[in-house]
Amino acid sequence: MTFAALAQAPDRRRTEAWLLALVVLIAVFGYAYAGLSMTGRIPSGLPLFTVVMFSVAWLPHLVLRRFASRADPLILPLTTLLTGLGLVLLSRLDITYKAHPGLRTPPAATGQLVWTGIGVAACVGVLILLRDYRRLQRYLYLTMAVALVLLMAPAFSHGDTYGAKRWIFIGPLSLQPGEFVKIAIAVFFAGYLTLNRNALALTGRRVLGAQLPPGRQLGPIFTIWAISLLVLIFERDLGTSLIFFGVFVIMLYVATERTSWVVCGLLMAVVGAGAVGSLEPHVHGRVTAWLDPMAAFTPEGMKAGLSQQLGEALFSFGTGGVGGTGLGQGHPELIRFAANSDFILTTVGEELGLAGLMAVLMLYVLLAQRGLRVALSSRDPFGKLLAVGLASALMLQVFVVSGGVTGLIPLTGKALPFLAKGGSSLVANWVMVGLLLRISDTAQRRREPEGARQRRAGRRASQT
Repeated sequence: MTFAALAQAPDRRRTEAWLLALVVLIAVFGYAYAGLSMTGRIPSGLPLFTVVMFSVAWLPHLVLRRFASRADPLILPLTTLLTGLGLVLLSRLDITYKAHPGLRTPPAATGQLVWTGIGVAACVGVLILLRDYRRLQRYLYLTMAVALVLLMAPAFSHGDTYGAKRWIFIGPLSLQPGEFVKIAIAVFFAGYLTLNRNALALTGRRVLGAQLPPGRQLGPIFTIWAISLLVLIFERDLGTSLIFFGVFVIMLYVATERTSWVVCGLLMAVVGAGAVGSLEPHVHGRVTAWLDPMAAFTPEGMKAGLSQQLGEALFSFGTGGVGGTGLGQGHPELIRFAANSDFILTTVGEELGLAGLMAVLMLYVLLAQRGLRVALSSRDPFGKLLAVGLASALMLQVFVVSGGVTGLIPLTGKALPFLAKGGSSLVANWVMVGLLLRISDTAQRRREPEGARQRRAGRRASQT
């Protein structure tokens, strides 16, 4: 794109272009700095990394200019910055793991580069092929049926991975279907609640000062509650269960505007998690480690084989302090293989400090805020609820991961969106971004006066 073309671009795309240029500079500088800090020389993969970051930033941008020119200008730069930061951290961790072969942790950055390209291609495909997101309403029950099959598939897989059945294996490849299920359930719930929100908003009995929903309308929430418990019991996947149930309760509240649904949801979540946590050994072990992370370092804890990762993560955060040890100057290998997956946030806390950790979390908050802003601007009930569901799924996943590694809640083992190693998570989250961009473009076009649309179309015709 030339500077002359950039100057004539719509305001939103012009703002996005400058932000993307800044994002690419930040990511490339971080990659070079990490290599210099750890090895004393510029990484040999810097040219390839620069090309990948340039492609990740500008390919979706050019597609947006052609197919969704009125989309939100901040969603893509925020997503690209998080993705670039994740690639920098994984590259930095690969250097450490290579220096400690006893950890037996294979390189992750190269694979993540490939999955980044696939994720961006999926996002571009959504923007080009899905011109009207309301078409998704035609396939609600098919979408939910596919989601349930994907959700149950890991329970029939041939083995556990780190104590949980979260993956299905297809030859040498592994797939985490729960990452795609969160999109499918957001689509289904948005369509279902659009059709049934009036019935769900009916007033029921008042119990202890709270207006509870009518008994016949409690069926959906009991069904979702039961499914989330089955996921916990048979797959031992606390993270997916929390996200699955949480997204439904949030979307139900937005659709009906009744706090009684939230109260019912929270009570059922506490009861269900408490029952499963006391009966299922894997979940119980994580709750025990959460209640006393330092018990794993005692002779009794070491003899019992308690996980030390949460305690090591807390030590890592404490070492980083406010300013951090510096990128590449920490010791994330002490957490072993988990440092590039669900514990990658500890690398941020140790090497970038509390300031860097808060900056990364604020990027997630801003991305979710833009998703909720898309929901507020949408005049279509289905689009509004879908945007809320996608933004809620993102923030719930960030919460369960960051809350787990900081000791706020028990560990869940989920991947931190865009940062942690995981192809399924990366592709699914880029698809979510594509849907949010499509909804925001449609919402903005419907809000514009007809005259403004005609003038913009005339400018495009004169330029061609």
